[in-house]
Amino acid sequence: MVTVNGVSYKNVQIHDPFWTKYRNLVRDEVIPYQWNALNDRIEDAAPSHAIQNFRIAAGEEEGNFYGYIFQDSDVAKWLEAVAYGLAATPDPELEKLADETIDLLGRAQQADGYLNTFFTIKYPDRRWSNERDDHETYCAGHLIEAAVAYYETTGKIKLLDIACKLADHIDTVYGAEEGKLRGYPGHQEIELALMRLYEATGDERYLKLSRYFIDERGQEPNYFKLEADKRAERFGRESLLAEGYYHLYKHNYEYNQSHLPVREQQHAVGHAVRAVYMYAGMTDVAAETQDQSLFEACKRLWDNVTRRQMYITGGIGSNHDGEAFSFDYDLPNDTAYTETCASIGLIFWAHRMLHLDPDGKYADVIERALYNGTISGMSLDGKSFFYVNPLEVWPEACKRPDKKHVEPVRQKWFNCACCPPNLARLIASLGGYIYSQSEHIAYVHQYIGSDTKLEVAGRHVRLSQKTNFPWDETIELAVSPDRPGEFTVAVRIPGWCEGAAIQVNGQPVSVEANLHKGYAAITREWKAGDIVLIVLPMPIERVYANPNVRVNAGKVALQRGPVVYCLEQVDNGAILPDISLSEHAALYARFEPDVLSGVTVITGEAVRGEWPGGDTPLYAKKKRIEHSVKIQAIPYFAWANRGAGEMLVWIRER
Repeated sequence: MVTVNGVSYKNVQIHDPFWTKYRNLVRDEVIPYQWNALNDRIEDAAPSHAIQNFRIAAGEEEGNFYGYIFQDSDVAKWLEAVAYGLAATPDPELEKLADETIDLLGRAQQADGYLNTFFTIKYPDRRWSNERDDHETYCAGHLIEAAVAYYETTGKIKLLDIACKLADHIDTVYGAEEGKLRGYPGHQEIELALMRLYEATGDERYLKLSRYFIDERGQEPNYFKLEADKRAERFGRESLLAEGYYHLYKHNYEYNQSHLPVREQQHAVGHAVRAVYMYAGMTDVAAETQDQSLFEACKRLWDNVTRRQMYITGGIGSNHDGEAFSFDYDLPNDTAYTETCASIGLIFWAHRMLHLDPDGKYADVIERALYNGTISGMSLDGKSFFYVNPLEVWPEACKRPDKKHVEPVRQKWFNCACCPPNLARLIASLGGYIYSQSEHIAYVHQYIGSDTKLEVAGRHVRLSQKTNFPWDETIELAVSPDRPGEFTVAVRIPGWCEGAAIQVNGQPVSVEANLHKGYAAITREWKAGDIVLIVLPMPIERVYANPNVRVNAGKVALQRGPVVYCLEQVDNGAILPDISLSEHAALYARFEPDVLSGVTVITGEAVRGEWPGGDTPLYAKKKRIEHSVKIQAIPYFAWANRGAGEMLVWIRER
């Protein structure tokens, strides 16, 4: 295993035409909007009650717990997004609001370190009795992540102390030692959070607990079965039938990946978010302990996810029943679940794999998910959200029971509101995904206008990117060490790109001769003011699915650079599946500053059919008359910002 070091979001300043808009949106609109949502101030939106739950748990107000059992995690993710936002733009008023929220969490924490409003308010005698379903460690994990981020940004220790007390309590509950429960999380998340806490504090207990959760999972006898047997003994076996997750566990434990020890798992199965959070934790543990067998399991699962179970948008988890992976090549478009959180979790995992194995394929997946399957989950004004991200929508069909999970327009909020704050924290922390470094190599993973400083080959090196990516193919990278010296700058050549060209100070550099695992590694004596010009040609590409993806047989998707495109009814009329694109039809890309806040659109000619004479029988023996039509495709991430209507990614080809 080769380990490279990430560059903290705190040390990267973003000034990018594309992403600055999103980051400003998160700062100015999304974080305030989500605070209002957490306090039930959004008219006609699903209530949250999350802040109120903490006030009740702290004994400051009367009332009952409201919401899902994991409602606390929404507050934690909001705090994490605030932390990242403060790192980019100090805001005393927002920081004061966050501090007051942290004070509230501290008052709600129990004397033994336990912190979970559902059990404190509703079932104080049932703590740790159903970790399979009750999300106690999941909520704790998000609180820990928020605490580390807030400490890193502000230097304030109060939330970190709360998180350490909670983690210490959990360490007394679970483990291999006598008197502890031999259990592990029902919804994975705390594994990666504990690794962040270990990195922040240096306390090896957190590393040990994270590794325990990874190693214990899937061992026999299955802990969740033993746990359920105890509940049956305590509350009666009929009580199990009333549990919300009963149908998912009736036959097997694949739903939360506890069916086998993690090193024996061959295929990604079960709830997609739980899976990728676990895989991210596995990668962290493998990196810290240099556990080759665990890393091999991560690589095997990576290949299965990205080569057999990932949508072209970077979405994962095709099955709405259980928000889950189904089986290889089962990637339906109109019933796709592809939860926003799943794409975000895929990015978390890919980021960790990239630092354990510097290979451009991981950064390619980060890029695919960033520009497609994640930001599609939020409207362009930051005030409505998708939980589910399908690749084909017919609004009328969303009334069907098998498509009831698909929404044709974004919603103001959700009862289960994990996705909006998750997306906010991803965008706010974007600076951490652009660069990394090893002793002699500075890596550029993502093409985002930004500045950072690294330490490479004993030198302080400033990197600065200027680009209009993803619309423009040119990136200017300035490399300025504090003193001249030899080291390597490795710039990613995306998997979608052919014919990339690089110049250093106007002199061509061979991409092919320097290409290694997806990176053009330029080794030379660098001096202040050196300029690397990277050109990544972006013709409109036709993309075809593996023939095993049966629903896409005879269809084509359009992609330009990292951006996947779709047709919308507002541009192309109704019955989008009736449109067919000639194999040799000319297609044109044009930037439209007034369309969808400024995007590059794709235009061209296609074919539609119509009945002669306007007669429209249900069935006929004659083929319809075909005629030429103009089409316009827009970036997938921007669909459903102009009202409800049909949408289609995969287009028939003729």
